[in-house]
Amino acid sequence: MKKVKLGEICEIQAGGTPSRNKKEFWVQGNIPWVKIKDINSKHISKVEEHITELGLQFSSAKLFSRGTILYTIFATIGEVAILDIDAATNQAIAGLHLKSEKVLKDYLYFFLLSIKNRVKNDSRGVAQNNINLTYLKNIEVPIVENSIQQEICNNLTKINQIITQRNQQLVELSNLVKSRFNEMFGDPVFNEMRWRRCKLKDISVEKLAYGSGASAIDFSGLRYIRITDIDECGNLKPDKKSPNHYEEKYLLNTGDILFARSGATVGKTFLYSKEKYGPALFAGYLIRLIPNLSLVNPVFVYHFTNTKFYKEFIAKVQNTVAQPNINAKQYSELDFILPPLALQNEFADFVAQVDKSQFACGIVIKLWRNSLKSSII
Repeated sequence: MKKVKLGEICEIQAGGTPSRNKKEFWVQGNIPWVKIKDINSKHISKVEEHITELGLQFSSAKLFSRGTILYTIFATIGEVAILDIDAATNQAIAGLHLKSEKVLKDYLYFFLLSIKNRVKNDSRGVAQNNINLTYLKNIEVPIVENSIQQEICNNLTKINQIITQRNQQLVELSNLVKSRFNEMFGDPVFNEMRWRRCKLKDISVEKLAYGSGASAIDFSGLRYIRITDIDECGNLKPDKKSPNHYEEKYLLNTGDILFARSGATVGKTFLYSKEKYGPALFAGYLIRLIPNLSLVNPVFVYHFTNTKFYKEFIAKVQNTVAQPNINAKQYSELDFILPPLALQNEFADFVAQVDKSQFACGIVIKLWRNSLKSSII
């Protein structure tokens, strides 16, 4: 199988960001400006922000034409999409304009998607995780006849559709848990079921406490959970680190709940399970709650932190003078509802059943993604 370098079949350029200090570069802009956040599906037709003609002219931003393949090269590495509109991008995204008829656009899209993990591994060790355009241009693309490329694309499109459907199932299962919570416990804002009210500190075995100040090193068996390791769904990301020294007081126990106390993720929570994640310590930008099991079920407490009531508390309390921040004392004063423990346990049993369905769904997604990767590589 012949291979060609990406730079031989594509014109590759990075985007740029007009100065945020110049309103004339942004206000009433009509040029779509793509950020990594906008890359969440195969095709991009809508974006969050726009820039003006002046912003495009007096910055390193470039206007990419419809059909350009976008590839993320900074922080979040290896995301791929195809523009359905003319648009500019920030400097974290490269535009790949295909200039060879020997390669189908969809084929190149799926190939780049299939090498994501390899590229991410190559980017590690570089400050902020990034790859440069030289690296991108030197990626070797396997070339086969166009008819074979089209057949591969047809198969991978079907796989992609299955993955999309399964991801939608995950969303629906998550919404099912939220609906069940509201059905059983009502809205904590109004407390129409008149549950006993207390503070978060009242359901904790001890004072809410900050984590370890240890540095993260290569994984060696004991996991070190940092604020950046928790994803938006409340799960741990695959990449594992260990602490450079051990202190038993920071060792987590099943049922412990962690709260993010600083930065863009302030308010995010995580429910720890030793069986699921293995032995772990928690880091200093996290705060631990040890639930009193005679009063609460940790699963109920965790899902309480997914309610609108909790999110409004976070928005109201966080100190944004420098960057968003909520300390242990402030978290301790969070208003909390206390339904009967038996009812909390019933809810936890329901969540466990949904978790099994989500796990099975996740396995299917992983298998199909592996099929997608192996179809080209």
